Amino acid sequence: MTSLTSNPKVQLAATAVVSAAVAAAAVLSYQRLQQDGRRASRLKQSIPGPNESDSALPTLTRVGPLPKPDKEDEHNQVLAHRAQNGDFDDELILEQLARNRVFLGDEGLARLRDSCVVIVGCGGVGSHACAALARSGVSRLRLIDFDQVTLSSLNRHAVATLADVGLPKVQCLQRRLVAVTPWVRFDLRLQKFDGKVADELLGGWVEDEGGKAVRPVDFVIDAIDNIDSKVELLKYCHDHGLPVISAMGAGTKSDPTRVMVGDIGASFEDGLSRATRRRLKLLGVSSGIPVVYSTEKMGEGKAALLPLSEEEFQKGAVGDLGVLPDFRVRILPVLGTMPAVFGYTVANHVILRLTGYPIDYQPAKARDKMYDAILAYVQASEEKIVRMIEGGRTDVCIGLKVPITPGDIAFLVEEAFRGRSAVTGIPTKLVLTRWRKPLETTLVRIGEGNAEQKSSNLRLRDLVCMTKEEATRHQKEILQGAKNLEDLYSREVIEMVEARQKEAEAYERYR
Repeated sequence: MTSLTSNPKVQLAATAVVSAAVAAAAVLSYQRLQQDGRRASRLKQSIPGPNESDSALPTLTRVGPLPKPDKEDEHNQVLAHRAQNGDFDDELILEQLARNRVFLGDEGLARLRDSCVVIVGCGGVGSHACAALARSGVSRLRLIDFDQVTLSSLNRHAVATLADVGLPKVQCLQRRLVAVTPWVRFDLRLQKFDGKVADELLGGWVEDEGGKAVRPVDFVIDAIDNIDSKVELLKYCHDHGLPVISAMGAGTKSDPTRVMVGDIGASFEDGLSRATRRRLKLLGVSSGIPVVYSTEKMGEGKAALLPLSEEEFQKGAVGDLGVLPDFRVRILPVLGTMPAVFGYTVANHVILRLTGYPIDYQPAKARDKMYDAILAYVQASEEKIVRMIEGGRTDVCIGLKVPITPGDIAFLVEEAFRGRSAVTGIPTKLVLTRWRKPLETTLVRIGEGNAEQKSSNLRLRDLVCMTKEEATRHQKEILQGAKNLEDLYSREVIEMVEARQKEAEAYERYR
């Protein structure tokens, strides 16, 4: 073997073989590079130059002229107009979406490109969600927001620049994103969302100028930071079967590892989520809406919601200080990175849902059966009280109704009493019962004969959360007996229950 390798002829032959292989590889690599270069060149040539002229975008996607459009704006608008009218190489789009295509597959990407998403609220969270969806391939985006870009917006907005200050946020997004994804169609709605305009703003996407071709909305993103509007949006989507995901409070948060997706009924450690959940439960919506929220706890040295100064209160009605009636007036401390985390998490969820990609989030609490059981307990307890007050008559309870719903039960147990007994703090075998003994009849009669309706005058503020054993003792000794609350409970327990009942009373107006 040594003699062969040392033979000059063998060495020369080996060298020739290796050289030929290297040369062949170099030639093939050069050819591939040339092919790729020619392909890239062809794709680039399909993009119109800055001096090409064309008509403007359809008026459907505009809320007004851009302030002093520069040459880049004009070029981008021309390109967008051509792309949205089919004069754009689809291969170029697929090349831009190549990484998503590999991840989601051809079928998944096709679904995404054919989808229509509505984004309500285009501030920090909404703008990042919008940018991510456009870059990922969503071809129809309806943007809803009444506000304008301000200097303070620039610490968290996805695309706004100093040149955009004063521009409507919806228009700012369209202005900047057409330069990245010119094929995306934008439907801009410069208005505040509320229940009165829900049908219009969440209706189908009009595909033609005649308004005959209408396709349904595939997903709705809630990025609103106003409770009233947020609740109205989520209730509408829930009632109409519109897929929706809601972004909760990014303000005062700083830990991106605590941001997660979960059901509205299972979210915790988030003030906006808690307030929204309470209102929704009173409207009968206790689960079924995914939300993005942070489990980060508030603590010493951390940012908190800034209250209005006494000077502002002295100026007059606090509500008059807001941008719009019933809109928030307090200042939200926001770390600029956190709305982006929330926005991308929202967009990620929408992309996975639209494409059918597997999702394995933390499961929500399955407590609906518990709420139904507690409602049945409340019903039986009210029948006992009515019989007692009416002298033991059983006929008065036939057909008796209680004005309490499973949503009310969910609100009282989970929100007002924090999922614990008011007496001992025990979180298991919970029920609701009247706190105070009625001083007069609780029976309400309407109508006569077969048309008579019988109900209890029970209110949310009348109920208290206890374990079943505690409630049995309470009913026997307080509601049906002669003892006072002070005979069974400490002053601390009584004051805590009364505070919870005042909280329930304040929320009764939202039922």
